[in-house]
Amino acid sequence: MNPKSKPKSDEMRSEYDFSQGVRGKYFQRYLQSSNVVVLEPDVASAFPNAEAVNDALRGLMRVAQRATGLSRRSSGRAKSPARRST
Repeated sequence: MNPKSKPKSDEMRSEYDFSQGVRGKYFQRYLQSSNVVVLEPDVASAFPNAEAVNDALRGLMRVAQRATGLSRRSSGRAKSPARRST
């Protein structure tokens, strides 16, 4: 350990200088990276925990994919009908 350096303390300082601080500087970035979804009370009461919500949504995704015939890689565009030779 360098003799000039002070040992780090886990205690808080008596004062902090926030005079140069900017309120909400990273707020928009936080919102973009946040993946929290708030459920309405009636929906939340139907699911006991996050795992139940995720299972239900995955099941719904499977049903929707089967019903539309689309896969994750599908573009969703209809194929053009094959031309008949006469």
